[in-house]
Amino acid sequence: MQFEPIYTHGKLTIPKIELNLDNNPLVGIITDLKRKQLLMDQLADHAQYHLFRVQLGEYMNLRVEELIMFLIRVTERNDHVATLIDYFALKEERKVKMKHLSSSRRMFVTLLRVFFAHQPTLVLEEPYFYLEEEDRRSFKRILDDLSKDKQILILTSNLEDAMISCDAIYRLNEEGFHPLDIRDTEVEEQEVHEQDQPNITLQKIYTKKNDKVILFNPPEIDYIESLNGSILVHVGGESFACALTLTELEQRLLNFGFFRCHRSYIVNLQKVREIITWTKNSYSLRLNTGEDAVVPLSRSKLQELKAHLNI
Repeated sequence: MQFEPIYTHGKLTIPKIELNLDNNPLVGIITDLKRKQLLMDQLADHAQYHLFRVQLGEYMNLRVEELIMFLIRVTERNDHVATLIDYFALKEERKVKMKHLSSSRRMFVTLLRVFFAHQPTLVLEEPYFYLEEEDRRSFKRILDDLSKDKQILILTSNLEDAMISCDAIYRLNEEGFHPLDIRDTEVEEQEVHEQDQPNITLQKIYTKKNDKVILFNPPEIDYIESLNGSILVHVGGESFACALTLTELEQRLLNFGFFRCHRSYIVNLQKVREIITWTKNSYSLRLNTGEDAVVPLSRSKLQELKAHLNI
């Protein structure tokens, strides 16, 4: 899959992108609304791609069972309605009209269009955005099954939504197109060396943005991320570059309730609202911030985290 560069008012908005979906059948790109639309538009005229746009409507007066029948008929599949109703876990809603479903359930049924797509590659815009937890898990199961035979690209603005299903995740923003390292590991690559610590507790973390040095009190920080060799301190939905390493920050913030939850992330435990279990080996932390941020949690760190939180 390839995207050509796009310039807006002389500024590069989309760089040239080449994705190899053969090695990673489920790929996610985290980006903003404008760039999502530009990416989707580039694929619109290609017959091998099935595009699902988030604003896609549905037949509101059809019952769920009728809609499934309609999709089977127009795609000339041989599936039995009852079999698919069971597979989609829609037995309770089969006689309910689309307009009477909850917003989450209605979006889930709308998303089922991708199951009937004949194209070898599916491109989905914000598939999890309107789904509640149970529907997210159901749709993840369906995408996992589809990925055995198809290649899938998810375009989203939310890290959690990409983490739910994707084997590889990239970030596309004004700084370019970069892979995110969210791989799990049982052994940390960096060792924390014991050393004598002074009796003075650090009160400020210094960062830099737009040639300005900005100091933060530790409780202000939501989480810290290592991305492409750079350290980013996230505060209130904004990111600030920091010259310290993750290991140095981990040592300095230990007494302020911060936790190394992943090889590439340190999180403020006071901001953790929820531990999300996607599979027995896949976890993430949802933070209680204005941006509702989500960071990955290594499975090797789960028990240590529970001990810190006394759960």
